[in-house]
Amino acid sequence: MAAPATRTVFAPGPAGRIELLLDAPAAAPRGVGIVAHPHPLKGASARHKVPHVLAHALRDCGWLALRPNFRGVGHSDGSHDHGVGEIDDMLALAQWARLGHPGLPLALMGFSFGAYVQSHVAARLAAAGEPARHVLLAGLPVGPVRDGLDYAPAMLDAAWLVHGERDERAPLEPLLRWARAGACAVFVVPGADHFFSARLHLLRECVAAQIGGA
Repeated sequence: MAAPATRTVFAPGPAGRIELLLDAPAAAPRGVGIVAHPHPLKGASARHKVPHVLAHALRDCGWLALRPNFRGVGHSDGSHDHGVGEIDDMLALAQWARLGHPGLPLALMGFSFGAYVQSHVAARLAAAGEPARHVLLAGLPVGPVRDGLDYAPAMLDAAWLVHGERDERAPLEPLLRWARAGACAVFVVPGADHFFSARLHLLRECVAAQIGGA
């Protein structure tokens, strides 16, 4: 049985409506995943190719995948808040998803700026005693990056970090230094750039490896 087509829905957030792209599995969902997109001021949205791949991999594992547009992107209300308001929005979305699907596990995924946001969401949920079942962060920026931004991800006890060996926007070595202080597994994709060009299929395999059995 084929999975339904992607739908657009809305959820309430601290700054107003959050626009979501929803990918549902063909059967009853085994869990709910939230996939966050790259930096909105760089033109990114929920339709970016990397969150698209992550969301469809979740769906194919039997999970309901939610791809929110950050504040001011698409039809989401509000304006860009440099990660602060975006973290609050994703926390509200996690609560909304759990209320709508009680008892189902939660997965948090993100790419680039979205990975940074999800690191803080995962840390806050864990501190509140409501951790996500799975956390997968791709292309997580740590420290100063090429575009003049500086990122301080939240330290995590457990997460999968997937990174390109030749990431030109968020270099690998600062991520490795950061990961040594925590308990996260780092999966390096040989030869991959920041956008996992020609290697997006390996992101799908990472999702299947982490999500597929639970």
